[in-house]
Amino acid sequence: MADDLCSFTKESFGIKSVKKSPLVLRMVVLAFATICGVYICSICIKQIGFQTKSVLLNVEVINRPCPEPMIEPWEIPYLHYPKPQTYSRAECSCNPVRYFAIFSMQRSGSGWFETLLNNHTNISSNGEIFSVKIRRSNISMITETLDKIYNLDWMSSASKNECTAAVGLKWMLNQGLMQHHEEIVDYFRNRGVSAIFLFRRNLLRRMISVLANSYDRDAKLLNGTHKSHVHSPHEAEILARYKPSLNSTLLIADLRQVQEMTAKALEYFKSTRHIVLYYEDVVKNRTKLLDVQDFLKVPRLDLKSRQVKIHKGSLSNQVENWNEIEKTLSGTQFESFLHTDYRK
Repeated sequence: MADDLCSFTKESFGIKSVKKSPLVLRMVVLAFATICGVYICSICIKQIGFQTKSVLLNVEVINRPCPEPMIEPWEIPYLHYPKPQTYSRAECSCNPVRYFAIFSMQRSGSGWFETLLNNHTNISSNGEIFSVKIRRSNISMITETLDKIYNLDWMSSASKNECTAAVGLKWMLNQGLMQHHEEIVDYFRNRGVSAIFLFRRNLLRRMISVLANSYDRDAKLLNGTHKSHVHSPHEAEILARYKPSLNSTLLIADLRQVQEMTAKALEYFKSTRHIVLYYEDVVKNRTKLLDVQDFLKVPRLDLKSRQVKIHKGSLSNQVENWNEIEKTLSGTQFESFLHTDYRK
């Protein structure tokens, strides 16, 4: 009876279940904690994901490239958005810039032509950069210099800085251009650089100008100062007084050499986007300057230069041994040089 009572009492009061209840409670608490943990983690992951997307969106907005202007597909490689290291382009940072180089020969009107381009509010042509030998000593130096020019980090009096729309330089054929033409062609293709060829039709006139300029480099006729270009008729008259004597024996060979170099340059760079101009044509027909502005994709403006032409008029008045030169060229492929004239 006592045993039964004890048994009844234990079962009635759930002594067995009381002994087991801590384990059950622990399981319940653990399950609840697990569910809560999963729920909290899921919320955190969603928040982190949202923040990541927000950051990515912000970065995407910040790094968004400048919108492309309405142009033909073939023009895209020739549009550039330089980021100079020396200054900020500010509000002009999304204005595209085109790269160019003027290929010419000494005394072919390239100095006058470049002053016309620099008269444009959006064109910067930085002069005869590679006249300094160290800059053309090897292809690495050449490309390093070009990179600086086309990144708008080359500072000169011609630099328009922020709102430049076309940037370039004047490059003579004998300043490393022909020697490294293959590498330079590759550079122009990869960087989207256009070439402006400027030559002179009358190579005899060019030769006279070369000799006169060479003489003045030593004589310094203008008050002890050598000037390749002048800005007053008086200075031009003083320089024009010197009449060089040409070597008639070497004349035809020299003219042919210049002609061949011109042809080689055109052949070497024929795959480069380019335009070919002649000094005489630009002098006689100013619409040629409109063609250049269209080529560079800049607004058309009336371009002017302060430079004054030095050698004018008939060639017979500019050469000391004219009769000898006339006799040498008569009946040759260069005879037309004796008579071709133009005005400026």
